[in-house]
Amino acid sequence: MSTEESPLLGDQNTDTRRSTLPTKDVYDRFKPKEKRLILAIVSLTALVPMFVSGCFVPLIPQISKDLNSTPTTVCLGVTMAVFASPLSDMIWSAYSSFYGRRPMYLCGLPFTILGSFAVATSTNINSLLFWRFVQMFGCNGGFVLGTAAVGDIFKVEERGSAMGTFFGSALFGLAIAPPVGGALAQCWSWRGFQAALGVWSILQLLLLAFFFPETAHPGSLGIDRVTGPKKLFVWVNPLRCLVFLRSPNIMSITLMHTVALIADYVLLVPIAYTVGAKYGIEGEGMIGALFLPNGLGNFVGCSIAGYVSDKVVRQAKEKRNGVWVPEDRLRAVWIGALVLVPISIILSGFTTAYVDGTVGLVINLVCFFTTGVGVDMIFAPIGAYVIDISPSRSAEVMAAIGAFRSLLLAPVTALLIPSVETIGVAATNSISGILAFLGYSLIWLTIRYGAQMRAYADVGYPDFDTGTSYDDGMHETDH
Repeated sequence: MSTEESPLLGDQNTDTRRSTLPTKDVYDRFKPKEKRLILAIVSLTALVPMFVSGCFVPLIPQISKDLNSTPTTVCLGVTMAVFASPLSDMIWSAYSSFYGRRPMYLCGLPFTILGSFAVATSTNINSLLFWRFVQMFGCNGGFVLGTAAVGDIFKVEERGSAMGTFFGSALFGLAIAPPVGGALAQCWSWRGFQAALGVWSILQLLLLAFFFPETAHPGSLGIDRVTGPKKLFVWVNPLRCLVFLRSPNIMSITLMHTVALIADYVLLVPIAYTVGAKYGIEGEGMIGALFLPNGLGNFVGCSIAGYVSDKVVRQAKEKRNGVWVPEDRLRAVWIGALVLVPISIILSGFTTAYVDGTVGLVINLVCFFTTGVGVDMIFAPIGAYVIDISPSRSAEVMAAIGAFRSLLLAPVTALLIPSVETIGVAATNSISGILAFLGYSLIWLTIRYGAQMRAYADVGYPDFDTGTSYDDGMHETDH
């Protein structure tokens, strides 16, 4: 039976609590074809929030003109979506742990349907911002719910590849949404595209209703443990997921996850005013096309990240004669965090500032591609690691990560264009690149001292053999 320890720490740091990998029976409930179908459905659902948020950026000039506003003010629509994300994540994840994944999917999308059609008919900036919030609130839960569903059905050795596909699909959507939205807005209108998002959400709701089963492990939901008459609605504290941020392990991957996404935002959000303005690229369709290399990078990166992540886990287990250490998976992060993301974003900033003509544009497009690959090389191992250390509450952990991330992203997105206008694109990109370097230092510490960090703040980490936590409560070791 495989035990969990941290040989990286030596004798003095050995984790005295032993555990094993999850029993495989619970992951055999679905046939391989059914697993692929479920993965496809949750990946497609995760595309919805990416299009809702991503298609908005190239539409900013057209919306500001139509509503007699300024680009900076309309850019608050991006910020409102960021604010909606943590609230959405916390509510849908908390209730998914009680009622299940499927009911929360079916409850969330109607908000997106309503919000999409309301955004399409907005006549002023205040109305637009409010309905953007509602629109994003409904669909963003698909990301944390999808993470949980992947963890529900895939074994540890398969999880990295599945998470790579899931994150790659989502990030690919974030990258292709702008050119699609820009092209449709140019030949149609931004209002028409928002209405199309509403129609898509209706179709997605029908797909989930007819083809998506409940994936949560039998007996693991809160409602399964309710005795006596079951109420139609039970209050679940959506803020309870924030307790996971007490864990140094989770906080470290949260910060790395955040700085990686900031790097993507720094490149993509002000793209019309950086690369577009520098190289004379105008029009929603042409500006949107600049996002394609990043999307292609996400598409390529998803398969690489998942394969590398699972391979690292298998090799580490073989070296230890079957002993599994969850933090081994994080070793795959260094390629994206130390090389691809920081170097690409810094190079893009200086190229935009100082290199003219076709050469400068080509270098930028290459940087967009490598950034897309790098971000996926960070997201996939981190997402799989979250499921590894908290399989039954992975949705809530991802919600906690999302809440903290959004707390930082909201002001960052609001300040991106002013920052480019004030200190320049080279300085703005350099700051983001340096943050990525610093973020990896936390990942290194987690790899090196993972077991000790988990012991310091045990937020209910599971016994991987029984599926139960080490203790019933949460405690923190005194130091």
